[in-house]
Amino acid sequence: MSNATIRIDPAFIIGALNRRIFGTFVEHMGRCVYTGIYEPEHATADEFGFRGDVADLVRELGPTLVRYPGGNFVSNYRWEDGVGAKADRPTVLDLAWRSIETNQVGTDDFLAWCARMEIEPMMAVNLGTRGLAAAIELVQYVNSPTGTAVADRRAANGFEKPHDVRLWCLGNEMDGPWQIGHQTATEYARLAEETAKAMHRIDPGLELVACGSSNRAMPTFGEWERVVLERCFEHVDHISAHAYYEPHDGDLQSFLASGEDMQRFISSVVATADHVAALQRSEKRITVSFDEWNVWYQQRFNGENSIEVQHAPRLIEDVYTVLDAVVVGDLLITLINNTDRVAVACQAQLANIIAPIMTEPDGPAWRQTIFHPFALAARHASGTVLRPAVSTPSVDTAALGRVPALTTAVTVDLATGRGTVLLANRHLTDELEVVVDLSALGVIELLEHVYLADDDPHASNTAADPERVVPQPGSARISGGLLEFTAPAVSWHCIRFTIPAT
Repeated sequence: MSNATIRIDPAFIIGALNRRIFGTFVEHMGRCVYTGIYEPEHATADEFGFRGDVADLVRELGPTLVRYPGGNFVSNYRWEDGVGAKADRPTVLDLAWRSIETNQVGTDDFLAWCARMEIEPMMAVNLGTRGLAAAIELVQYVNSPTGTAVADRRAANGFEKPHDVRLWCLGNEMDGPWQIGHQTATEYARLAEETAKAMHRIDPGLELVACGSSNRAMPTFGEWERVVLERCFEHVDHISAHAYYEPHDGDLQSFLASGEDMQRFISSVVATADHVAALQRSEKRITVSFDEWNVWYQQRFNGENSIEVQHAPRLIEDVYTVLDAVVVGDLLITLINNTDRVAVACQAQLANIIAPIMTEPDGPAWRQTIFHPFALAARHASGTVLRPAVSTPSVDTAALGRVPALTTAVTVDLATGRGTVLLANRHLTDELEVVVDLSALGVIELLEHVYLADDDPHASNTAADPERVVPQPGSARISGGLLEFTAPAVSWHCIRFTIPAT
């Protein structure tokens, strides 16, 4: 057994916890929308056709923001096809995922669902097959008051008041050759700049996200960000980053350290953005929109051309394990610890497609293992993110070198008098004896310790056994300001405590 110590001092602050870090993603892909969040024939469906059992799980999951409608899907999407009377909406072929799109869920339907769920929407515009004209018409349709033709069309469709969406993506993964309408950095930068300028003519207060690299392994990574930001710097607020993680060649130890790769990704993008700021003699700081992240076993996916054309195919419905949940929890820790430079983060996706929530058509909905770290972090982490001093053993990985075996994020919320320690043991075989020194916070009281681990790290939840993997009560104890517990190998922990009133 190895020892790890964590010292907490309220004077060492990273920043206020950005609640937009707990975002999710809904794309018209596979069964995320149809038989995922939306199924009019389901026994629990509301009057609008959205599943009530899924809505209950979404509320429990606790996302604060949701990105829509894509994703690759957006790059050949005609938003006009998804508004108005459902009977008049065309059925079309989606080129991104080779699927039949009925358009029974579209902009108004989705934004109304967000309003009912009290989740902030994040919209994306099509800069693949369409571009500037379609983007500005969509922004007018969504945000403009009545009195012009496009806004009056929204009112005629039953939505008199503007939806008032503040956060918009300028396309999706335009650096990727797989993208419909793929562009070079120079081509995209020019289009994004002009689109951003026009969107701000409609609504100067919009927050805009420029497309960054689809992943850190892209051959244009770094250079893409530089070219795009040099052109768009004054017109955008954020630049996107996407990353999916899976074990390669059975290397589970490197997989468990995926949070280290995410940290290096964020640091590189921030460095590039700050370099551009320096070149432009600007005090403005571009932040990262990590608007796609998750565990995804991409090696199991044979590519878009392998998809049989149909409506709502069973596509990329990965079943997650305890090990996957620990990785997801560690990625959340990384995002929280970058709250000062990560403005948005969206776990992809919400239902069925590499998702925390699974459903069966006309059947049950249940929580995957990765549901639990997200729900616990979203529910309990709040207030201010502190910068802990951590002494931990290292672990050797083939992909990333030596990395810390233990990672942690700590938040304190003086408004509620609560604090939270989130912690992951990345080690594949060794448990850690952990001591957290909280004495600088005053006399505190332990409220709860729950954790995810299992004798079988490959255990998962299924429709037949939806509660196989759930958070377990932990054995943490506190004395004299020292919190002590044992963190099993491959485990993720949420520990809650009270903070004395000041």
